[in-house]
Amino acid sequence: MPTYRLFHKLQRCRGRRHSAFPTVTLLLCLLIDAASATESAAEARQVYSADSPAWLQVVGRLDVPGFKYKEGRRVHHRENCTATLIGRDGAQQADHVVTAWHCLEFYRDLSMTITFTLPNLRHEATVREARKLVDGGGITADWAILRLTKPVVLLPSSVLLIDAGEIDASEPLVMAGYSGDSGLGQSGEALTYHENCRQVDRQRQSTHPDCQAYKGASGGPVVRYTDAGVFYLAGVISQGNGEGTSTYVPISRFRGTLKSYLY
Repeated sequence: MPTYRLFHKLQRCRGRRHSAFPTVTLLLCLLIDAASATESAAEARQVYSADSPAWLQVVGRLDVPGFKYKEGRRVHHRENCTATLIGRDGAQQADHVVTAWHCLEFYRDLSMTITFTLPNLRHEATVREARKLVDGGGITADWAILRLTKPVVLLPSSVLLIDAGEIDASEPLVMAGYSGDSGLGQSGEALTYHENCRQVDRQRQSTHPDCQAYKGASGGPVVRYTDAGVFYLAGVISQGNGEGTSTYVPISRFRGTLKSYLY
């Protein structure tokens, strides 16, 4: 920590009035300030706002009811994930979303309603029922495509194009989702995104960038962008540990299937 910053922190901490154990209080004050500074420096995400990229308007929450068996008993299970609205190039509305396969892993009763919600900055949510069309079938192909029962109107500035190529390791990426952390993600209530990420490892079925994401961001978009301001859906988030280690499924693994449903 620079000397001038340490001096100001000492002055501020000494200015706090405590009648007992002044030395211990001073040390605790400095430790808390240091921890806060470290946490702030480590947080690379931003919260969606009016100044954010327009394509974030097509990123919504996916609520998936289901059940699983625990100790021989059937128990209800609910998965909260992220999904992205995708339409044909030039379309004025869209009725397909992409997400992660594992978000639908315990969805076994077709009579139960999957809900896709697109909040906006005016706190007016667009809610649609969604039905599964196809998925990758397992965690090694962690993608799924759903169709909404009613289309959503698209703004031209919010459309994400389907990426047609492989991403070079030097290209910047953005990952977005409703992370379930209690910080910026507000336990899944706030849409957060991490800009200017880079690939650190590429495998046959998945890719690892240095983006921050937590549980809840699964199914969210990985976006590649150009200097001309064109944004492409490059993949789907599979997992993230909140510490800069994430995994996503490249769009190339299911591009043909997605296009077959869109066109």
